Amino acid sequence: MSTSARDDRLVSEFLEMMAAERGASRHTLDAYRRDLEDYQASLHAAKTDMTKAGPNDVRRYLDELAHAGLAARTQARRLSAVRQFHKFIYGDGIRGDDPTAHIDSPRLGTALPKFLSTDEIDRLIETANRQEGIKGTRLLAMVELLYATGMRVSELVELPFSAVARDPQMLVVRGKGNKERLVPLSVPAKQALAEYITIREAFIPLDKGGQPEKSPYLFPSRGKTGHLTRQMFLNMIKDLASKAGIAPSRVSPHVLRHSFASHLLANGADLRSLQQMLGHSDISTTQIYTHVIESRLRGLVQEHHPLAHKKNGS
Repeated sequence: MSTSARDDRLVSEFLEMMAAERGASRHTLDAYRRDLEDYQASLHAAKTDMTKAGPNDVRRYLDELAHAGLAARTQARRLSAVRQFHKFIYGDGIRGDDPTAHIDSPRLGTALPKFLSTDEIDRLIETANRQEGIKGTRLLAMVELLYATGMRVSELVELPFSAVARDPQMLVVRGKGNKERLVPLSVPAKQALAEYITIREAFIPLDKGGQPEKSPYLFPSRGKTGHLTRQMFLNMIKDLASKAGIAPSRVSPHVLRHSFASHLLANGADLRSLQQMLGHSDISTTQIYTHVIESRLRGLVQEHHPLAHKKNGS
């Protein structure tokens, strides 16, 4: 059997294992196959194969990916496929070592959260306020709530009516791990919410007698979930962004969550309080927002500080 045919067989066996033992989807299996075929081609060009490749062959492959201009995240994904494959053939005794054991993953840059400026948030809210009818009232309440609390979109659409039924000063949000947290409500959010509650019944499914059924959700719908879905709200907010003159690609429920956090931090909130309001279990997750503020401050200094425009030695 040729080395190429043997490598093909090993890749097929690896993919069968991923499907049978790990339940990998067809999409995942196709991605693994493409990545391993690319790795295999690199090895064959270097006159070696998957059973003989050493650490230097793996490093050379990563260098090829970098020189080809592939993003660090893509390089890391390719290496992950190669690493899992070599662990598989090592575990099956096909070779006596794993050449990826001491290979470092490409460094991934920290992706800063995307957020809107306060002016853009104002435009979104003002535009939502101009929308007519009960759907406009609901949309304004949802946008105000999301920006005032920093909730995840799943937390928003699944929010129980009982959480706001008594005109609360604080909102009880049930987040990941079924953990509850308290988040204060702003005056505009409370006002928008109060107006929405007066027409909420219009969104509740009707019983056989034509009367609204009981719904546990603050934002009920007649769909099978019983509440407004994340996808529906995403579509609503994209449409709102377009009407507000903001590129829809820049706006999502998560962008509003990031905007809430970034604006609070920029206006003096401390990290611990922000961590609690966002429902982060680890403060290191919250600390990414400090990078946003630091980046903005550096930009302001470079743009406005008089010494930043002087040449060295002048």
